[in-house]
Amino acid sequence: MLRRLGNILVIAGLAAGALDLSACRRPKPVVAPELPPSGAATSAGAATAPTPLASTVREEPTVATAELPEGAVAAQELPADLAALNQAGYLADVYFDTNKHELRPDARQALAANASWLRAHRTVRILVEGHCDERNTEEYNLALGWRRAHAVKDYLVSLGVEASRIETLSLGEEKPFATCHEESCWWQNRRAHFVITAR
Repeated sequence: MLRRLGNILVIAGLAAGALDLSACRRPKPVVAPELPPSGAATSAGAATAPTPLASTVREEPTVATAELPEGAVAAQELPADLAALNQAGYLADVYFDTNKHELRPDARQALAANASWLRAHRTVRILVEGHCDERNTEEYNLALGWRRAHAVKDYLVSLGVEASRIETLSLGEEKPFATCHEESCWWQNRRAHFVITAR
């Protein structure tokens, strides 16, 4: 009986010792570093506050929001005046080779950016003007300007812009952007120009 009692005491002593050891091994609580007040400005030479440890920060679930493309602004931030809106240059012109209406790679790239902006601003309506340089007859240039404007419209529609938001007009050679009589000006006049007609 004494032997049994001794065994029980030894086992109880070992268990107590094990509990003591586990208490010694407990990790210290992690304390988040102090952050500067939200209004405090940091200069280039000032030390920045350390980032809180991941274990101390509880991240809230984020709700996915539609992001605007680079350079875009929310519709409520667009200028109210159409003239100011057009002067802001949100939509880039596209350029064509001589006597051509096919879209070049650089034109497709510019139109992709324009389409992205237009998809982000679904109330905006545009007019696509087809322009030509001064060479060829007036009739030829009006027809070429029409084909250029429609090539641009068709491409924008293929990129998800509603056709009902896009009007087209050919101005041929009547409103040149540049007025010298050589290629340095002609290339600037072979273009499709965008006019925002409704906000």
